[in-house]
Amino acid sequence: MRLVIGSDHAGFPMKAAVLTHLRGRGHEVIDVGSHDDRPVDFPDIARKLVDIIKRGEAARGIMVCGTGVGASIAANKVRGIRAAVCHDVHSAHQSVEHDDVNVMCLGAQIVGPWLACDLLDAYVGAEFSTDEDCRRRVAKLGEMENQA
Repeated sequence: MRLVIGSDHAGFPMKAAVLTHLRGRGHEVIDVGSHDDRPVDFPDIARKLVDIIKRGEAARGIMVCGTGVGASIAANKVRGIRAAVCHDVHSAHQSVEHDDVNVMCLGAQIVGPWLACDLLDAYVGAEFSTDEDCRRRVAKLGEMENQA
């Protein structure tokens, strides 16, 4: 799968482990920064990441910040992006299966690299359900975006 990853300075150290893991699993990964541990504003990185998804250059994205919360808020500001903070394996796969999430946000201060790798495997291995209820609910999310 072609993925895009981004982090702020708090997520930068974990991003290296995430990149190694994903590439080791055969995924192509676009890294939009940050590229060092100097302070950076997570909305700027989130914008770069979601723009790549919106252009169809990557299927899904991963944002890593301190808690995952700020990255999720930023990504969700963009029409067509469904971002979720995932700190457990069930949420990592079910967010895709039921909610068609296309950006998973991780908190580097919340989960360690070993758990992050399990979360990534669950996230990239999941597929959006063909169940009519799930499809209808996600369509309603799109309607809500269009009314905002």
